[in-house]
Amino acid sequence: MMIVVQLLVMKFSYQSIAQDSEHKKGLRDADDKFALARMLKAEGEMLIMAEEVKSSSISLKIPFLTGVKIHEKIIFTRNLASMLEAGLPVSRALSVIERQLKNKTLKDIVIALNENIRIGKTLSEGMKLYPDVFPPLCVSMVASGEETGQLSEALSTVSSQMEKTYLLKKKIQGALLYPCIILIAMLCIGIFMLVYIVPTLTNTFKSLGTDLPASTQFIISASDLFQTHMVLIFLSFLIIGFLVFIFSKTSSGKRFVDFVLLHIPVISPLVKETNSARTTRTLSSLLSAGVSVVEAINITKDVIQNSYYKEVLEQAKHNIETGSPIAEVFAQAEHLYPVFVGEMIAVGEETGDLGSTLLKVAIFYETEVEQKTKDMSTIVEPVLMLIVGVAVGFFAISMISPIYSVVDKI
Repeated sequence: MMIVVQLLVMKFSYQSIAQDSEHKKGLRDADDKFALARMLKAEGEMLIMAEEVKSSSISLKIPFLTGVKIHEKIIFTRNLASMLEAGLPVSRALSVIERQLKNKTLKDIVIALNENIRIGKTLSEGMKLYPDVFPPLCVSMVASGEETGQLSEALSTVSSQMEKTYLLKKKIQGALLYPCIILIAMLCIGIFMLVYIVPTLTNTFKSLGTDLPASTQFIISASDLFQTHMVLIFLSFLIIGFLVFIFSKTSSGKRFVDFVLLHIPVISPLVKETNSARTTRTLSSLLSAGVSVVEAINITKDVIQNSYYKEVLEQAKHNIETGSPIAEVFAQAEHLYPVFVGEMIAVGEETGDLGSTLLKVAIFYETEVEQKTKDMSTIVEPVLMLIVGVAVGFFAISMISPIYSVVDKI
């Protein structure tokens, strides 16, 4: 992995007067106009006029660095907000944070941010150079905070936004982790029994010479298949999995996955409420920070992953540009956004307090998602126990019934 640390350097077109009164013109790189004047003065010239004509960048390649985890970004923005609120200048706060960081990638980025600030650039301009670390949501809110003089509040909101999104994602992953582990364990145990246990019983059945029921024949056939073609079966699963992965990365594949997630009976309500919470919280944070509605919708589109929700937001942006209320768009998309979302957006537009209204909607659906993930964990456990019981019962009956039929004949 290679990360490029970029330091912004300005290029100036300038006019100067030398000691012999000769007028000169030229192009030169400098941190700012004052630095350019000092450079020319050291050469015996006096700066008359300077105009920035171009911004270039110095790239420092840092090889083999790890990425920045979401919780490290949360801690960084929260600490920076606290230091700025305490009265420290941005450059000083970044220096303090840089000494505390252990992640080399983030440390090098913070150093580069500090260097850009020292040459006259803003924090948001520096963050824009690292889109993989600082998403558009973060950059826009920081830029808005710099314009309004409320940078610490903007950073605090960014950290809160990232934390809420992170926790929501972790709760959903936690609810799905347990059933995945159980199903994988069942699959491994099933393959083990087909490969090592069933062949022993098969030899016993052959020696007894009894007629086998259909379920027993099915298990024996599956066992024979795994024993003779195990490598081919695993290769087939790997190839199919790889092809599915590649397909899911295409636009058609993503669209198909989005469609499936929206129509799975148990998962669908969770997906809709999660996207509703993410949409409303992101819009609320951006609007409260002073970002324009159109720009806020554009950034929210980047945050939302589902293509169907992106289309709704694109239509909402079109309504804003044509002077129509966006509540109509959300009201018409009841198959994606619950009715409550459209109604609350309408209230926010009527009262002129859309940011606060959206925040209430976000909190409501985040609570709903949290409760649903807890309910899912509660419901999944007995369902899994039932599945395990059925699988074990099917195997036991299939393997034991031939033995009982032989005993009955005796």
